Amino acid sequence: MGLKDDLDRFREVGEQRREDLKEFIQYGELGRSGADQVKIPIKIVDLPSFEYDRRDQGGVGQGDADVGDPVGQPQPQPGEGDEGDPGEEGGEHEYYEMDPEEFAQELDEELGLDLEPKGKRVIEEKEGPFTDITRSGPDSTLDFERMFKEGLKRKLSMDFDEEFLREVLKIDGWGPRKAFEWARGESLPVSMAWLDDAYEEIPREERTKWASLEEVEENVERQTVTEKIRREGIKHVPFRREDERYRHPEIIEEREKNVVVVNIRDVSGSMREKKRELVERVFTPLDWYLTGKYDNAEFIYIAHDADAWEVEREEFFGIRSGGGTKISSAYELAALLLEAYPFSEWNRYVFAAGDSENSSNDTEERVIPLMEEIPANLHAYVETQPTGTAINATHAEEVENHFAGSDDVAVAYVTGPEDVTDAIYTILSTEGDSDE
Repeated sequence: MGLKDDLDRFREVGEQRREDLKEFIQYGELGRSGADQVKIPIKIVDLPSFEYDRRDQGGVGQGDADVGDPVGQPQPQPGEGDEGDPGEEGGEHEYYEMDPEEFAQELDEELGLDLEPKGKRVIEEKEGPFTDITRSGPDSTLDFERMFKEGLKRKLSMDFDEEFLREVLKIDGWGPRKAFEWARGESLPVSMAWLDDAYEEIPREERTKWASLEEVEENVERQTVTEKIRREGIKHVPFRREDERYRHPEIIEEREKNVVVVNIRDVSGSMREKKRELVERVFTPLDWYLTGKYDNAEFIYIAHDADAWEVEREEFFGIRSGGGTKISSAYELAALLLEAYPFSEWNRYVFAAGDSENSSNDTEERVIPLMEEIPANLHAYVETQPTGTAINATHAEEVENHFAGSDDVAVAYVTGPEDVTDAIYTILSTEGDSDE
């Protein structure tokens, strides 16, 4: 077996594991997993192993193994490996254990998701690279390179060809005034005072040396400041105090990725066993996924019929009731409990599920306004109707129609286990970029 074959085999195992994960979410026994560890049944347990080349006749470190024995595997002892009756005890290799973080990664790859958690509460400030600039600071942080560039730009803007201007002053009939007017037309940064002083230094007999400007240009080489610097180098760069800048480290805020997830479930008389199971199949993987994505995850479980009350996770999926349905009672309780988790510090997800049956006008008059009033990264409602239809099941449709096109409200429909992964994708892919 070559290296390429081994890599292909490992890739095949990874793909099979994701298929096992998807099947597990849809049909598996979720209760075998805990809140912090997920146990995925796997079909392939014979992971690839490297073997010695059969043409290799020995070498350093060959030991007592025979050619072709798998590396790192204990050799069978007499009586072992013979065909016989299967053992009665199950092997640990029948399940692959992963933590929620690994589960989230696998689910991302399977569904093509990659939710990027948003940091909320600042837990630490630390110094980053020296990218901030201020006008004061210790000498050791002086940005000399920047100051030099500013001085050099000033030199380029203020300097001029002094020798050529002295020759211009020697044009018959010109003098400082006319030379100044010419210099302004040429955008030369020379002052009248400089021209007066330079003219005074010229002997009288030389003040009529040239008959015209054209004669000066024909006989005197004129050079730009850039050419002068290239030829003579920088003799003086005019630095000023206002050029001084000091480098300071950028302050980087470390933000903790906190999330609070509110799970709401209808436990009224119409929520039979199959509907409850579908709620569990959607909500449990969502809990694992968000636990794996965030640094700190808190969960609130609310059950409701016509009234709402908070329950523990162990009760949430199995609780039964026989009352009527008023979904707004759950959102009222959720709003109250979320006061302990300010949206400025916590990411919030509010997930509700039921068979879409609700008391008259409650969805329009109370639930939708409450969903709009409760700030959250994402609101989601999952309709669980194994039959696919129900006369009074209009809640999901009303919510979907009202929030059509919204990037923070998702509605999913689940009629059987085969719809579960699509529902999870619909929910997790709906969250937009903005959380404020």
